Amino acid sequence: MEEEKSRKLFIDWYLIISICFLALFGLVMIYSASFVQGYEHFENITHFFDRQLQWLVVSVFLFIIFMFFPYRHYRKLAPWIVGGSIVSLLLILVPSIGYEVNNATRWINIAGFRIQPSEFVKIGSIIYLAYVYSRKQAYINKFFTGVLPPLVVVIIFFLLIMMQPDLGTATSIVLVAGLIAFCSGARKLHLISLGSLAGWALYHYATSAPYRLNRLLGHRNPFELEQTEGFQLVQSYIAIAHGGISGAGMGQSVQKLFYLPEAHTDFILAIISEELGLLGIFVVFLAMFFIIGRGVLVGARCRDTFGSLLAFGIVFQLSIQMIFNAGAVNGILPITGIPFPFLSYGGSSLLITFISMGILANISRKTERERHESRESKKHVSINKNNEFVGRETSATK
Repeated sequence: MEEEKSRKLFIDWYLIISICFLALFGLVMIYSASFVQGYEHFENITHFFDRQLQWLVVSVFLFIIFMFFPYRHYRKLAPWIVGGSIVSLLLILVPSIGYEVNNATRWINIAGFRIQPSEFVKIGSIIYLAYVYSRKQAYINKFFTGVLPPLVVVIIFFLLIMMQPDLGTATSIVLVAGLIAFCSGARKLHLISLGSLAGWALYHYATSAPYRLNRLLGHRNPFELEQTEGFQLVQSYIAIAHGGISGAGMGQSVQKLFYLPEAHTDFILAIISEELGLLGIFVVFLAMFFIIGRGVLVGARCRDTFGSLLAFGIVFQLSIQMIFNAGAVNGILPITGIPFPFLSYGGSSLLITFISMGILANISRKTERERHESRESKKHVSINKNNEFVGRETSATK
């Protein structure tokens, strides 16, 4: 019996099945959305599909490693993770290393593959904040000693990412930091004050340059700026309208024929909506909400503060990416360039998403093992009490 318990892996199959479904579905949709561009630019209809498949294989391998790597070891690694994150962001600023696309230098080119360091900073900042705030529980209600010091590191991340520039990723990291601080027990007054200051800074930055202001105006009035800043959003609207409820059919998108820019990356949801309709979007969000709900459950059940904050941070990051991307596709939010988790084309994003899910799966394993041991312990206590009671009854009878 003891040997059987030791072999039990406590794998969260519900989480894994949902992840696999979304990743494979995303692979199919990337092929559907990109085969025309693949042929036009590379004379290979499976160019983007092949590269995403390569990243997916590596991502699955890393997921398995991180699922079995004890998350508690990240406490010791947190300072190194922060240092590595800062160095990677600084490397982008080196002209011979940083790779520029569309007037933004966000990538490092390694052996023909472009890696986006800011994606790694997302999980790095979550690990760091979960580690520090779990140690500050005794004085988390104090602003200058409890809440503020870890946020200084987040501000450094924010400023370095804004130099690329990448407002969407920088904003998501700040939002996740605030939510982790809230879950750690920080006072609401402190968080409201910091949130107001951060909101003012983001608004000031977003309106301080003409191209950023035009992007905001394009989001608010896309049809008035249809040929300039509103072009992408208008094309997204057309794709959604064409799909309707049930969609035009797999592979039957018109907007992917060079009408909708970034169809296989930031606007993959628009192509899904056009080909599979609102029903396809409903299935995607159902799977996403299941993963998010599973992550919330893991965080709530975890008895370790560090593990709980780490799980919540991963869920927050996943949720914010989903909201930012979906909001941009349907015009509720400005276009930020944030990819949709599991679905959008992009190796760095897929890799970090799977690593994050691997960490979440490891927390789930640890939590379920502890719950199982607790239940077994209670059973043994109950059996011992019953045996003792029966023994006393037998003695009394004699």
